[in-house]
Amino acid sequence: MKHFIICALTALSIAAPLPVLAQEVVADDVLIIMPADDVVLAEFQWEARVITVFADSPRDPAFARQIELLAERPDALVERDVIVLTDTDPAAKSDVRTQLRPRGFALVIVDKDGRVMLRKPDPWDVREISRAIDKTTLRQQEIKEEKEAARAASGTQG
Repeated sequence: MKHFIICALTALSIAAPLPVLAQEVVADDVLIIMPADDVVLAEFQWEARVITVFADSPRDPAFARQIELLAERPDALVERDVIVLTDTDPAAKSDVRTQLRPRGFALVIVDKDGRVMLRKPDPWDVREISRAIDKTTLRQQEIKEEKEAARAASGTQG
């Protein structure tokens, strides 16, 4: 069974560079939800897909609902190399907020190539998020490579 950890860090203090953290999230089958305070999106490029959940307050019902929805199926997100960032303080003007410029509640998915692939003004469940990710060229390539690796490991051609 895959593990699920929510890291509710009030002050983000990570000794290792963030790309290493992204690699650990994928390698350890653990989904981490952490604040976007000191995060630079570019540090996750080619390492992880970033789902950022924005709100003007942590008490925003849409924000709470989105976090609940993400927590229901963390394994599907881990399988797709996802890390989740949260930003509920517009006054702090985090780098992520400045770059993505949300208004009120927003769900923003950034693909591994650094491109914003989806913006939603309402909560989305993991099934909808997974389908959107699975339609991307990068994810299709990953799926193809996984199938080829499985075939090679089983010793079959085809």
